[in-house]
Amino acid sequence: MADNIEVLASAPLLLRERRKSISLMLVRFIGVVLLAVATFYLFVGNFSSWTGSVKNVNKQELVKNSRPLMKELGVKEQQYLKQEVCDLSVGKWIPKPEGPLYTNETCDYMASYTNCLKNGRPDSGFLHWKWQPNGCDLPPFDPLKFLNAMRNKSFALIGDSVFRNHARSLLCLLSVVAKPDEIYHDRTNSGIFYYSEYNFTIYDIWSPFLVSYKLEKNLPDLELYLDVLDSQWTKNYDKYDYMLMSGSHWFYRRAIIYENNKVIGCHYCPDLELNNIATDVPYRKALELTFKFITTSEHKPFVVLRTWSPNHFEDGEFSGSRICNKTEPFKEGEINGDPADLLMRSLEVEEFEKAAAIGEKNGLRIELLDTYHLSLLRPDGHPGAYRNYHPFDGGKKNVENDCIHWCVPGPIDTWSELLMKIVIP
Repeated sequence: MADNIEVLASAPLLLRERRKSISLMLVRFIGVVLLAVATFYLFVGNFSSWTGSVKNVNKQELVKNSRPLMKELGVKEQQYLKQEVCDLSVGKWIPKPEGPLYTNETCDYMASYTNCLKNGRPDSGFLHWKWQPNGCDLPPFDPLKFLNAMRNKSFALIGDSVFRNHARSLLCLLSVVAKPDEIYHDRTNSGIFYYSEYNFTIYDIWSPFLVSYKLEKNLPDLELYLDVLDSQWTKNYDKYDYMLMSGSHWFYRRAIIYENNKVIGCHYCPDLELNNIATDVPYRKALELTFKFITTSEHKPFVVLRTWSPNHFEDGEFSGSRICNKTEPFKEGEINGDPADLLMRSLEVEEFEKAAAIGEKNGLRIELLDTYHLSLLRPDGHPGAYRNYHPFDGGKKNVENDCIHWCVPGPIDTWSELLMKIVIP
């Protein structure tokens, strides 16, 4: 009986305790909900302010920083996160079924040593490749668009025989629409070509060093003057609306070097008791002097610096022979380039960046036409043995090879496509 009373007496207490526990649980639940809501709004507020700041973050940096995480997770990169930057100098060569705009039979401006097909080159696959840059398209050269954009203007191409190689390639591309009158030609093979219908002039100027030099039969060595610009290009500077220039393989030649009319050393002269000067030193000084002249001049053309043109000499079958007989482009990673060429290209980029910054302050536009790497991948583009007419006639085997200049038509036509992309919007 007592047990029953005790049980009956404790029942209300248990009921009250249960109610109390339920109330406490309800309070805790409400508290958790309120805390969750407060945290959510706090996060949303911070997230909004963060996303506002993200709008000011460089998109490329965001993409770059996200890539390691995506790689770590093994997640395929999303299309919208890809870095879409147009870099004309980086890309790949892709097959192109259609041939060039012109042939060796339709153009009369190519030099004989670059007319590979006329000289008997048996393969033509080198004509069927197109350069595809990263992040943008490279349209085929449009001669009509180019000539209309150059109406009432002039364009100077300044350099060595590789530059003349480029100039004649450009003339051939334009010949599809119009053919110029050659109104000047001199013993250095500099020439002036005039398109009367467009009042457009092309100056093809021989200046392999950009600075002054002497190379004469009565001189034992080439003389190079690093503090005097070559008048071949400066004398008509005020006439140029556009100017394309570069150094050349002539800087590799044996040369006695002057400053202030005094010999300061020599390059590649082990037999002379002169200070040895590395190849890159004269070229850097030539670019510095050239850019100083350009950036301080009152005349302000559109200036383009073209980078170094690589060679592709390889050891041949015969002792002492050097060849370049490949018939297809290199794939990425198959060639690294000559260290000397890489050094010259590197200093070009350095001097360009310094000059471009100064030019921007002075209202002068300077651009870089970086053809080095895309040209490095084209060992098939040189004349090789076919710099001469039918070189193997008569059973000849060990013949001279040209692994510096470029067949016309050929990969060098791409340089004009790149040039047009740079100078014509």
